[in-house]
Amino acid sequence: MKKMKSFNIVLGLALSIVSCGSRAAEPVKKKTPPNILVVLCDDLGYADVGFNGSPDIITPELDKLANNGTIFTSAYVAHSFCGPSRAALMTGRYPHQVGVPFNLHSNSSEADADNMGIPTNEVFMPKALQKEGYYTSAIGKWHLGAAPKFHPNKRGFDNFYGFLGGGHNYFPSKYQKQYANQVNAGAKVIRDYILPLEHNGKEVKETEYITDALSREAANSIKVAAKNKKPFFIYLAYNAPHVPLEAKKEDMDVFPEIKDKDRKIYAGMVYALDRGVGKIVQTLKETNQFDNTIIVFLSDNGGNFDHGANNYPLKGTKGDTWEGGFRVPMFVHWPAKIQRGQIYKYPVSALDLYPTFLSLSKAKLPKNKTLAGKDLSKALFEGEDVYKEDMIYAVRYRHGYCDVAGRKGNLKVTRMGNEPWLLFDVEKDMGEKKNLGYRYPDKMKEMVGEIANWTQSFVKPLWYYSAMDELLWEEGRMPNFKETFEVNKLNQTASKK
Repeated sequence: MKKMKSFNIVLGLALSIVSCGSRAAEPVKKKTPPNILVVLCDDLGYADVGFNGSPDIITPELDKLANNGTIFTSAYVAHSFCGPSRAALMTGRYPHQVGVPFNLHSNSSEADADNMGIPTNEVFMPKALQKEGYYTSAIGKWHLGAAPKFHPNKRGFDNFYGFLGGGHNYFPSKYQKQYANQVNAGAKVIRDYILPLEHNGKEVKETEYITDALSREAANSIKVAAKNKKPFFIYLAYNAPHVPLEAKKEDMDVFPEIKDKDRKIYAGMVYALDRGVGKIVQTLKETNQFDNTIIVFLSDNGGNFDHGANNYPLKGTKGDTWEGGFRVPMFVHWPAKIQRGQIYKYPVSALDLYPTFLSLSKAKLPKNKTLAGKDLSKALFEGEDVYKEDMIYAVRYRHGYCDVAGRKGNLKVTRMGNEPWLLFDVEKDMGEKKNLGYRYPDKMKEMVGEIANWTQSFVKPLWYYSAMDELLWEEGRMPNFKETFEVNKLNQTASKK
């Protein structure tokens, strides 16, 4: 994959700007709660947006917002797969603490099982905002449970338009025909990706390319909130650029220099998303809500480099605990409060959105609710390192060992499967090329021990990928934490690398 010539410029700005003594923009005179728009992409690569230095994909609408807000160069999600990552965003807790560290199954019969969803005793973020008078909408991909009790309308969303599964085909003329053929053939199980979209529990016959349809519905939600004079919370969960790779010709034509087929389609999908954000911004301006709307943009996990994504300069891909698996592009834009042109280099997590939104909206923390993240207010307004000596974690279960990572400050420890533990300075070495474990074995051991202690908060998974996975768990061969967190004998091996 082609390297980014401009990335060093961005990183240089990050190192110089965020010690920032920059003054926050003037607050809005009228004390109205902010609108909140979360734009979540699916499998978007770290280097696949202009504001992160993409060498070949242009995202002009996103770049305008990013460059007039705060860009987070060290933003992480709570898991390297989409379902657990989204569960963390909605609950404000790591998926392992809720019992959902595995993705939901992809066919509709299993997804409808009564226990296949995020436990209903976990109060979702929109529920807390809804109680404060927010008009709440979920647009796009759900993937947090398809049974009635897990439906978005039951989890704090007044309005839902999209699909309940883990993905969807993009062209209605194609997937609707496939769906009709399977129904006519009497198929008992139909893959989520071709099911009809729904609006608040009722099937709809969509006519637009899915990304365009989701952008349209987000704009409609903004108009509804404006008409009813209510603040809004919109969770716009695009399935782009997740597979299947399907783009409109006119969007692919924007990139004549890209010759690789997958990359070209992928670029078209990202460009469609960017176009959509531009239309949403236009709607915000037309309804006089742009200045007091917090827009947060990020991906649910790292890009999948087997399907067109580029995570440079990060190592790794979707599904692992190298930086490329769970470090994502992110910005926050809020004209009424945030000074333009800030770059924040310190680590943050998607887990932080729940407490931050409650703080900024003055909403109350639900009773008996424990959150894992931090309030980012001081990061946004003062450039403060809100994690300081606290750690951000990632764990992916495998057979025998786990992929594990923990970042504290500029240091990160990671272990992939049965490989040795490694220690990196990811501020200086984003590509995780220079192992420091042999130089600082005590520091590595200390950080590994901290992660091991954190895993004591984990609960047994509510579902697994397969019956074999469940058997391995019952037999103690998954996650095998005793072997996973053993450091001493592996450090000798690591020192040779």
